[in-house]
Amino acid sequence: MDFTEEALVGGLRGSLLRPERSSGTGVVVLGGSSGRVDLVRAGLFAKRGVLAIAMRWFGGEGQSPGICEIPIETFSQAIDRLREEGCDRIGFVGTSKGAEAALLVASYDLRVDVVVAISPSSVVWANVGPGRDGFDWPLRSSFTRGGLPFAFVPHAAEALLSVNRLPPVRYLEFFQESLRTFAGHLVPAAIPVERSRAEIVLVAGGDDALWPSAVFAEALSARLTAHGKVASLVIHPAAGHRVLLPGETTPKSTVNAHGGTDEADRELGSTAWREIARLFRFGS
Repeated sequence: MDFTEEALVGGLRGSLLRPERSSGTGVVVLGGSSGRVDLVRAGLFAKRGVLAIAMRWFGGEGQSPGICEIPIETFSQAIDRLREEGCDRIGFVGTSKGAEAALLVASYDLRVDVVVAISPSSVVWANVGPGRDGFDWPLRSSFTRGGLPFAFVPHAAEALLSVNRLPPVRYLEFFQESLRTFAGHLVPAAIPVERSRAEIVLVAGGDDALWPSAVFAEALSARLTAHGKVASLVIHPAAGHRVLLPGETTPKSTVNAHGGTDEADRELGSTAWREIARLFRFGS
């Protein structure tokens, strides 16, 4: 199915991909800390009749230059727009920090019906890059709600200093050390996914070299189970941080080590896509 692309301006940034025949479902696609507006992934949905917003949620004109105290109300603007366009079913597809954001949004905005969290975190982390004031430090939360920062897990500064900065940079051990160092922060910083009414798909690779997304996905699944809810948990032991959905050809990062292999990343993406198609109610 063909679709058209419209640039979004004002408070809501990115692109809106409008299918020629809408199914009444809308999706917000969130990239990770690279700041990429993921038009390719959004296009996979638009081709199947889903009105898609590939959202720029930081790094744009008038926005925070980094992922630092981003109001989750920012993402509710995208829900508002999809509702205005006539969508009666709303999904979020987020990758990495975008998955962290998507899970938080769904926990507090009950208009979200579906969340696909790819290479997610189960906790809110400290900022990645500067806020509007241009300062990286002292550490602050990545996200806020109602003007108040979420509790977060700080970065272990000493562990960060020990990371070999020659690309591709491997951050897995840094995040693992941060979790150990600030174990007391894990409970207050946990994303309260049990608050959500959304159907949730958790997608992760067991060979993720950026952060332990498979451990995070299992923690999210366990938290939902403890509250009488069920998530679809899709894990491939040999896949990495990058997940390739059918039709995607995203090359491996030359900056950060993601782990995995092309074959495993595609296998994980294909398995995840079957769950995505089921929840978004289109053919795979």
